[in-house]
Amino acid sequence: MRCHLIFDADDTLWENNIYFEAAFDEFCTYLDHSSLSPTEVRAVLDEIERANARIHGYGSRNFGRNLAQCYEKLAQREISKTDLEAVMAFAHAILKRPIELLDGVAETIASLSVRHELTIFTKGDPEEQKLKIERSGLYPHFTHAAIVREKHESAYRDLADERGFDVNRTWMIGNSPKSDINPALAAGLNAVFVPHPRTWSLEHEAVPDDHPRLLRIGRISELTQYF
Repeated sequence: MRCHLIFDADDTLWENNIYFEAAFDEFCTYLDHSSLSPTEVRAVLDEIERANARIHGYGSRNFGRNLAQCYEKLAQREISKTDLEAVMAFAHAILKRPIELLDGVAETIASLSVRHELTIFTKGDPEEQKLKIERSGLYPHFTHAAIVREKHESAYRDLADERGFDVNRTWMIGNSPKSDINPALAAGLNAVFVPHPRTWSLEHEAVPDDHPRLLRIGRISELTQYF
């Protein structure tokens, strides 16, 4: 049976959060706080990111803004324009990182596209996400790509309605409980949870232990066993 398979992009199809973590490590070294551990600095940054995501959204440019605000809050020395430019540069460098497809993605997507209709559904800065999709080399296998500000229940309903998807034959595939799995299930879609060990902490949520429309797999190549 032909299905509608909706794929998350970052940390489902290609590496993403590891680059943000590397930028954060550079930030901590530059901040060189005398008493706060990286974990404690991260907690401060998390609060800034939670607040700013509602206003500015996601992506490396917005991450740079968040790092600058965190630096202004925690720096133990006089803050200069050079300092703020330096910490934002840690984030902006993410844009220059190569697209590193996760293991098995290229072969699995190519195989599934022969039998099913594939869609990319991602959130973040539209220009940045479009560039990632183009650079990944995967888009020829997809019939559609949608970039939204947030992936919540209504966003999934809107996508299904706009594309005319039969929800009983539609599956959301991703690594994020908060943005991929739970809202898709709430919208009446099926979901495939593919955990990534470095999923961003703000995307963590509990996933139902036993849900009739949820499939858990260990790696994306396992999809060809089910679809």
